[in-house]
Amino acid sequence: MSTSFELFTIRGIRIGINWSWLVIFALIVWTWTTAVFPSENPGLSDGTYLAMAVIGAVLFFASLLAHELGHAFQAQHEGMEIEGITLWLFGGVAKFRGMFESAGAEFRIAIAGPLVSLALGLSFTLVAWAAALPDAVDGVAAWLGYLNLLLLAFNLLPALPLDGGRVLRAALWRAKDDFAWATGIAANIGRGFGYLMIAGGIFLFIFESSFSGAWLAFIGWFLLGAASAEQRYLAAREAFGGLRVRDLMAVDPVTVEADLTLGRFMDEIVWNRRHTTYPVVEGGSAVGLLPFRRVAAVPRAEWDARRVRDSMLPLDMVPVLGGDDELVEAAAALSEGSAGRALVLEDGRLVGLLSMTDVARALDVGGPKRRAAG
Repeated sequence: MSTSFELFTIRGIRIGINWSWLVIFALIVWTWTTAVFPSENPGLSDGTYLAMAVIGAVLFFASLLAHELGHAFQAQHEGMEIEGITLWLFGGVAKFRGMFESAGAEFRIAIAGPLVSLALGLSFTLVAWAAALPDAVDGVAAWLGYLNLLLLAFNLLPALPLDGGRVLRAALWRAKDDFAWATGIAANIGRGFGYLMIAGGIFLFIFESSFSGAWLAFIGWFLLGAASAEQRYLAAREAFGGLRVRDLMAVDPVTVEADLTLGRFMDEIVWNRRHTTYPVVEGGSAVGLLPFRRVAAVPRAEWDARRVRDSMLPLDMVPVLGGDDELVEAAAALSEGSAGRALVLEDGRLVGLLSMTDVARALDVGGPKRRAAG
């Protein structure tokens, strides 16, 4: 999701969209404008069909966002931290930080989204069926009801990482008190559904000349990959053995002031303490990260005119972690960034620096090493 950008926040939850969202948005608008609405609601103007399609697509993605907010709000109620929600090609994803405290917590969080979709699907369907609305409004409401109920049915498939798969894992976890075993079962079922969708999609595409077959195979490929990712995540979490960021971070890292010129930075900092990356602070608070390579890319003649803040990566482009974050979560955050480093903050105060090299070393040597800054 590194190609996502933030739109706004709701209750502290960052809402963003991925570039791939534009693909499915455009596809929905085109399909509804040229085929669906002219067929279901004949006799309207082309401009009306386009307006119906755009409004319908916006409301559909608002429905997807509401589904994910259902998960997120319930997770907040369970005491979990939410990193954000991203709308993308296959709908939306709410990213949590940390693990579910219990099988009951995972069940409640997993089922919250489908309950929102159910309420929206029934509401739109009831409006389209019972209210005396203009044809254009009635057509949009009917399709929104249908799509929300279809989304509900798909998400309730007992295949991890779909909501139904998480409900299944919660039930298996509760029954045997073994999270790893429950994850393996639910993920294998998810992989099975993925293979079935791929096979069915290829069959439809080749023998029925149906483009929907290609789309079904694409969804199956996504499900297969996502289920496998769940198993890899669990394996990584077990490999780290409960290590947390504070166990491995470089403490008391060398920092630089944002307003320092690059010339003084080279003379006063780099000459004495050469590192590949430096946290940048202003007024005692971390504001970014300065990779040395970005300074090296500046012509020497400009060092006295340029300041550290001109070359640093701003805070919104740098992974930010807490000391108590699990190392497996930190590794995921580091892999999404380009700097290979993460700032470790506690109450807004810089307490350490973590690199992907530190994480890899923990796997190699089988344990953490606390170090001074490096």
